[in-house]
Amino acid sequence: MSKFKRFFKKIFVFSGWFFVLFLLINFCFYIYCLLLDAPYINQSQSYYLYDNKDNLLFSDSDQWINISDISDNLILATVDTEDKLFYYHWGFDYFRILKAIGVNIKSKSLSEGASTITQQYARNLFLNYNKTWSRKFDEAFLAFRLEAHYSKDEILEGYLNTINYGGVYGVENASYYYFGHSASSLSLAEASMLAGIPQSPNNYSPYVNEQLAKKRQKIVLDSMVNNGDITEEQSIDAFEEDLVYNKTDNNKYYDNLLYFRDSVMEELNNLKTIPNSLIDTGGLKIYTTLDSDAQSYLDSAVSENMNDVNSDLQISGVMLDPNDGGVLALIGGVDYNSSVYNRATKSVRQVGSTMKPILYYSALENGFTSASSFISEKTTFSFSNGDTYTPKNYNDSYANKAISMGAAIAYSDNIYAVKTNLFLGEDILVKTAKNLGISSELKPLPSLALGTEEISLIDMVNAYSSFASLGFKNNSHFIKRVEDKDGNILYNFDTYRQKILDKSICFILNEMLTYTYDSSFIDYNYPTVISLLPNITNKYSIKTGTTNTDLLVIGYNKNAVLGIWEGYDDNRKIKNEDNGIHKKIWISTMEKYLANKNNDWYDKPDDVVGVLVDPISGGVTDIENKKSKVFYFLAGTEPKDKNENDLEMVWKEKKEENIEY
Repeated sequence: MSKFKRFFKKIFVFSGWFFVLFLLINFCFYIYCLLLDAPYINQSQSYYLYDNKDNLLFSDSDQWINISDISDNLILATVDTEDKLFYYHWGFDYFRILKAIGVNIKSKSLSEGASTITQQYARNLFLNYNKTWSRKFDEAFLAFRLEAHYSKDEILEGYLNTINYGGVYGVENASYYYFGHSASSLSLAEASMLAGIPQSPNNYSPYVNEQLAKKRQKIVLDSMVNNGDITEEQSIDAFEEDLVYNKTDNNKYYDNLLYFRDSVMEELNNLKTIPNSLIDTGGLKIYTTLDSDAQSYLDSAVSENMNDVNSDLQISGVMLDPNDGGVLALIGGVDYNSSVYNRATKSVRQVGSTMKPILYYSALENGFTSASSFISEKTTFSFSNGDTYTPKNYNDSYANKAISMGAAIAYSDNIYAVKTNLFLGEDILVKTAKNLGISSELKPLPSLALGTEEISLIDMVNAYSSFASLGFKNNSHFIKRVEDKDGNILYNFDTYRQKILDKSICFILNEMLTYTYDSSFIDYNYPTVISLLPNITNKYSIKTGTTNTDLLVIGYNKNAVLGIWEGYDDNRKIKNEDNGIHKKIWISTMEKYLANKNNDWYDKPDDVVGVLVDPISGGVTDIENKKSKVFYFLAGTEPKDKNENDLEMVWKEKKEENIEY
């Protein structure tokens, strides 16, 4: 026998003994796993979300379906795509694992996976998703335990009832969500679409990206053809079938809740007291801040006012409880299925004149009063470095006379705002904004008073909640409490709030923000939200913000703070016919939400006094003057005569920054 043949004979014998030893080790390991207790598997490993009245919002485990009731189309599509040897291995595919190890060693990463259905189910049940070697060994061990104690059908049943189908967990939930019927009656076309989602739920949901979902469906159908479970002709027919999706009103409400759900899960993942491994294990009960009525009113208002609108126009909204910062309602876009991007929490846009209340709080804190007056006229500001700045009022409308701070708020006068910002020093506004919790990087510019810097809607609403709470700093949040499946409390929101603003100044500012719809200010101009007056039955503080690309309205009282943004994702200019939708959504939502609530306005603090003044000029007047209005002042700062409030002469003498105009 040649050396060559002897060498191969030794290799053959060695391989044979290695194979026998490998089988023996596997058998012994199998027996060991068999002696251990069976892991509990008949459970959904997702989560339960409750609203602020502890009512279940939705659960990803409420519709468990037996494998015998699941359409064969879905079972075959899943097995052929995810693990074609599922019925022939003991929990993991050795050849796929060896291949993946080789690829990972070569690439010096863990990017290549070879998980079987059993391994994926083990991970969904008990493990986290960290790509580490220790996790993979644990996964293999648990897969062996599952295989030792349960049949293949039991494992597959659990897997199909717990996997993620694009934000919806479990095949029965997903079947109703996408197609409006049980998984027992899924057609081949429907089943192949669903089976393609779990590989990348955020990308392959047909509600998110139908084009990508169709490409993935083709891969699933090709796998079924290659494995001999369907014919090529059946594959073509299924791919070409026009699928009818279940976009009902109830589904729409559920879709909008997904914006809130995403924010809840992001907050949950950032809670240091709850490890990621426990989150991934599932079964958590998450008690949220969501008010289901408020969410329903917000959703309805958006739907009612967006029916005949350009489909590219977007809306986002946030309602907070000013007493603790809990998010009562949220909408991140017009349609979650078209875009999962949450514009309420993620997007930063120019906030326009909604920045002005922050400026005017700063001014009141630094010696201004509600009657302090500047001349509103076309103005070019020139600075010592040679720069100039020429802000304009909306519609180029100017008083061409001195106006009070109250009037400047009512009309959203830009000249008054820039003068105030420069008078104080631009860094004062930045400091106040930061104190209120605005996280964006803000530059101390003259134009900051007009909201030219980009800030998220939730940051602005959270800042306003400090005015609504008469000075307390709120941390906007979505979660009140988290419990494990046994009811043990894992997390409680810390309700401590820091006092950061003066109560009396907040009261004065809140009063001035009611002037935006007060007919007393109808003069050379109209208050900015006077159009809402016929629909207003409660007292609110309201401020709008308008740029060429963004429309905002934020308003509040003791019970709620609501902000609505309107605009386009690509920053195109707002069309005339679109202007005002955000205001209609705001008033509809607030009025419905507060319909059955006690809406007492803020009590006047003892150190605040009211004085009759002319609302436009701020000059002292008397009750015989038909245009007189009560303005509020800190005791000792109230005016005694009609010229006492004029800051124009002081402004002209201000030389520190060498400003001329």
